[in-house]
Amino acid sequence: MVLTFFPPSKIEPRVTLPRLYLRQPNKNDWREWAELRALSRDFLVEWEPRWPDDALTRAAFRRRLSRYAEDWARDQGYSFFIYRRSDDSLVGGITIANVRRGVSQSCTIGYWMGRPYARRGYMTEAVHGACSFGFDQLALHRIEAACLPRNYPSQGVLRKAGFTEEGLARKYLKIDGRWQDHILFALLRDEFYPNFADELKKF
Repeated sequence: MVLTFFPPSKIEPRVTLPRLYLRQPNKNDWREWAELRALSRDFLVEWEPRWPDDALTRAAFRRRLSRYAEDWARDQGYSFFIYRRSDDSLVGGITIANVRRGVSQSCTIGYWMGRPYARRGYMTEAVHGACSFGFDQLALHRIEAACLPRNYPSQGVLRKAGFTEEGLARKYLKIDGRWQDHILFALLRDEFYPNFADELKKF
């Protein structure tokens, strides 16, 4: 017997939160995105795969958008930019990736925050929103995340969002040019809903 799953036919590409909103990126976002990434480069490179030489060019951004659109169409991944509602400023990005259907119904989540907007609770709020999208609109059962053992702010974000630490994966991802250990976290659908509304009230 082959198990199949068809995601909801209508997926809303925007998530509105108390202070933020998440939306699909488009070609008009390139300049603001490139400026924020350039400003935050030293802040981000320690936690990300090594940036190619053309990482911030318009052509590279267009390729990125093509990958995003293909992943979305195939129900493999859903990428969002994070904006502040008060002034529509781009503050970061968040992605639901590696969507697995069948008996798994799970995904991984990854994110980045621009340096000027760090330590304000924005990412915790954005993770709540992305998880709501994953559980509500994609009907997922489990959302996973991983971060470096020394990345204490990211660990704090995940714990505040309700994730549970599950273990250590050795040499799990190639970050900043090196295979590095990662702490694994996960959040289950039935763990998320009991406290989601109360958590959002904190923002």
